[in-house]
Amino acid sequence: MTGTRPTRRYRIGVLAALLLATACTADPTTAFPPETATQAPLPPGTGSLADVPDVSARLLPSVVKVLAGSGNGSGVVYTADGLILTNEHVVHGASAVQIAFADGRRDPGTVKAVDVDTDLALVQVGRRGLPAARLQPQLPVIGELAIVIGSPLGFENSVTAGVVSGLHREIPGSATETHALVDLIQTDAAISPGNSGGAVVDAQGEVVGISEAYIPPQAGAVSIGFAIPAATATDVAEQLRTTGHARHAFAGLEPAQITSQIATQLHLPSTDGVIITATVPAGPAATAGLQPGDILLAVDGRPTRRPEDFVGELRRRSPGDVITVTVRSPDSRERTAQLTLTDRPAASG
Repeated sequence: MTGTRPTRRYRIGVLAALLLATACTADPTTAFPPETATQAPLPPGTGSLADVPDVSARLLPSVVKVLAGSGNGSGVVYTADGLILTNEHVVHGASAVQIAFADGRRDPGTVKAVDVDTDLALVQVGRRGLPAARLQPQLPVIGELAIVIGSPLGFENSVTAGVVSGLHREIPGSATETHALVDLIQTDAAISPGNSGGAVVDAQGEVVGISEAYIPPQAGAVSIGFAIPAATATDVAEQLRTTGHARHAFAGLEPAQITSQIATQLHLPSTDGVIITATVPAGPAATAGLQPGDILLAVDGRPTRRPEDFVGELRRRSPGDVITVTVRSPDSRERTAQLTLTDRPAASG
């Protein structure tokens, strides 16, 4: 499936309508600037809408359209020698795609490596001397300018603008289906189907995020979109580039939300906390004595009220790290346990 996905919780029933993509023909008269090195950052700007035209003109050549199967998404030129960074769900199941550049040229691309946990992928094209975008290693500031560049609904070279609305967002209900929708940047700049894998850019012309998801209007949302922080994207992209896979901390347990029905059945005081529904034999959780039915209350002293909180904590850890979890057993006893995290097996969720 391609295009920007709505958050998984809201996908059923609206996905088919939202992901309809149209093929657009780029203007063949548009040309790249001199094909040299990575784009230099713009001088510090005011972060206002007045910066949008200059930033857009510089970054449009670094953002591409990715065509896979019957749909499309977007991508960002990662290296001058032909690596394109996009979302895994844009190229999901494909080994070959087409890349449409801002100068009207289309080149075949090969999916080089993917990472489902962060929903990122690298595509290799044969073209060289591409204008690689500059990815900002620091998080943006809430309220600063956010410019989204991509191909929403197939409309290539589209630009929308807004502000950074929030940081470290974790989408409720997403952890049961994917680990990708945690620790995200929120923006009110319009993100639509087809923006997936495109760039969220600041006033200095640096990519601060890779467009990832949105909550559709059918859910009552108004301009609520999400992006993967550029620092996360760079870390994963470099791992995919050098080893073909990315390492992620693994706790060896399945977290689930405590519903009101579960709270009633287990005589719990509230729905706060994360219930463990399964553990991996000989995994970190099982080795530390955690069992199905235990309730995770905190990680290193920070409350875990939802599965997304726990997944977000793991995202910030590395294999080999030791975390201290606070758990409540079915008999209502609270205790702490130390888990030595391992590398997530490729087939694990």
